Parts: sequence; structure tokens; C-alpha cells
Amino acid sequence: MKIAIASDENGLQLKNHLKAHLEKQGYDVSDATSNQSLDLFDAATEVAKVISNKEADRAIMIDEYGVGSSIVANKYKGIICANVADEHSAEMTVRHNSTKIITLGSGIVGNKLAEKICEAFIKADYDGGRHQIRVDMVNKMC
Repeated sequence: MKIAIASDENGLQLKNHLKAHLEKQGYDVSDATSNQSLDLFDAATEVAKVISNKEADRAIMIDEYGVGSSIVANKYKGIICANVADEHSAEMTVRHNSTKIITLGSGIVGNKLAEKICEAFIKADYDGGRHQIRVDMVNKMC
């Protein structure tokens, strides 16, 4: 599975930590904002484009609180993004919403919790079935 990761300046430390952690776990991780100091709007736009263009299977975006980048990513057609701060939400948003991008707040979660959140997000599978009706409804909105 290919994972894209991105951050604004406030999420840079956590992004670098998670990138190293995920690579150590054997994931193919690409940095959508490498060597760039981007505003959360521009960073979220970059990661949304990566998912839209099917250059990665899932993506993780980090800013200070996670909310701003989630709002931006959700403006893109075909993107379902969730701001999460716990493992259960990370898993369930994939299982019920077919979420391809999560956002994390570096001012909210620490390194260890972020690792667990990302692992739950990556390992989760979409349940489909009755949930597809809602996913289709959301996608028609764009």
C-alpha cells in the first residue's frame, strides 16, 4: 500500500516522525510536501491531488489542529477526509465512509498516539454494503 504524507510547518516534526515510523513498518511512503514550507491550505491541496490522481492509496495530512486541512481536502471532488484524534475514529471512518485521507493535529496528538492512529487507518478496510449509499450521496455533492 502506498501512503502519501503531508504537512504545513506546524506539522513538520510529526510528519517526519510518522514517515520514518511507517517506512520502518514496510509501507511505501511518499512525502507530498517534501522540502516545502507550505500553508495548511496548500499542503492539503497537494495531498488531495495525490489521492485524486490515484498516486497513493491513502494519505495523512498534519497541521496544528487538523481541522483546517480537513476542510480544504473535503472541497475536492471525490475526496472524503476526516479529522481524527483516536484509533477507533481512524478505523471507523475508513470502514463506514471509505475515507482516503485523515488529518491529524500536531498540537492535539503526540508521536505514539499518532502512530497508533495511522496504523488503524491504514489497516482498516471499507465495509461497503449499506454504507455505499451514503458515500455515493456525499460524492454527488461535489
